[in-house]
Amino acid sequence: MELTLLGTGAPDGLPRPSCPCAACATARGPWARAATALLIDDALLLDLTPGAVFAAARAGHSLGAVRQVLLTHPHDGPAVELPPALPPAGRVPDGQVLTLISGHRVRAVPMDAPGTGYEVSSPDGERLLYLPPGAAPAGLDGRAERPYDLVVGDVVGRPDAVARLRAVGAVGPATEVIAVHLDHDAPPGAALDRRLAAAGARAVPDGTTLVVGEYPVVPDVPRRVLVTGGARSGKSVEAERRLETFPEVVYVATGGRREGDPEWAARVGLHRERRPGAWRTEETCEVAELLGADGPPLLVDCLSLWLTDAMDRVDAWEDARWREGGEKALRARVAELVAAVRGTRRQVVLVTNEVGAGVVPATVAGRRFRDELGRLNAAVAAECEEVLLVVAGQAVVLRG
Repeated sequence: MELTLLGTGAPDGLPRPSCPCAACATARGPWARAATALLIDDALLLDLTPGAVFAAARAGHSLGAVRQVLLTHPHDGPAVELPPALPPAGRVPDGQVLTLISGHRVRAVPMDAPGTGYEVSSPDGERLLYLPPGAAPAGLDGRAERPYDLVVGDVVGRPDAVARLRAVGAVGPATEVIAVHLDHDAPPGAALDRRLAAAGARAVPDGTTLVVGEYPVVPDVPRRVLVTGGARSGKSVEAERRLETFPEVVYVATGGRREGDPEWAARVGLHRERRPGAWRTEETCEVAELLGADGPPLLVDCLSLWLTDAMDRVDAWEDARWREGGEKALRARVAELVAAVRGTRRQVVLVTNEVGAGVVPATVAGRRFRDELGRLNAAVAAECEEVLLVVAGQAVVLRG
């Protein structure tokens, strides 16, 4: 089964002619995207968009052989003129199956938002799933019979759609996931590629033709990632995005609770609201133990609070205790954590603070913490396949 993406953008396309935003300003050349539409084996058109005939011609195809046009979502704005020789566009009711004269079978998949998803099976048995913008499959009960060969959907806007499909086995290790309906919230260029690769997905330019069922080069998701940055830099958001397409994640909160501190409680509350509901939280500093156990991916936020706890345990803040064994005890605990990061079989994203680029702390204890955190960050970074520095919400790749 051959799939040609006539467009990969949001319904209004990108750039929008009257929009002065940065996303539209950079959406040029291969990053310019028409509204998403899929042409399957020149016989089935999913979503009729303005300029579909010309888009097909630029990709080396014709719409003359199309036998069925199906819509996935309500189309706002003026009606799209139906090109000559194309059959009328329609939608299949949820759950019903349509068999085309070409031998393709199309099943309408219910969504949790306005629109219809379509599962398309070729005469040879390849299967793809196409999801409308802003929607995820609804009512997924039980395990899928087998994974789809290809999933095309709104990965940036609805990463939980991929998580739901992974949870039931509809997206497997060899499933190719293509991001479409790309809009202003999608970062440009390499930043988009990096975010999608963390989800095991990718984006392609308009006009790309894919062979469904052909062995795809699935993006390699790194097992260990360290995300560092200053206060309010966006490092926690960047870390959370790297795991948002996974159905189950353990969020390791090393800060714990602080009784009688409403400001800290507000910070913790904001983090919890941002996380997917399926994530489980562990409030603990026993990170090495979790890294050594089997289980779903871990998000550890953050190493600077873990180090604070570690220094508290050995009373490393006091000079006398530091000289009498505190330094040695802290080194041992740090070495245990670093060894656990090196040996873990779980996927893990670790967050830490970058504190060595500012004013030198005025106290001995403050300088000791700064130095020890710098050493800890360097040791953990050495064990990670990917290291990111987040500045002003923008992630810079240091390794990987």
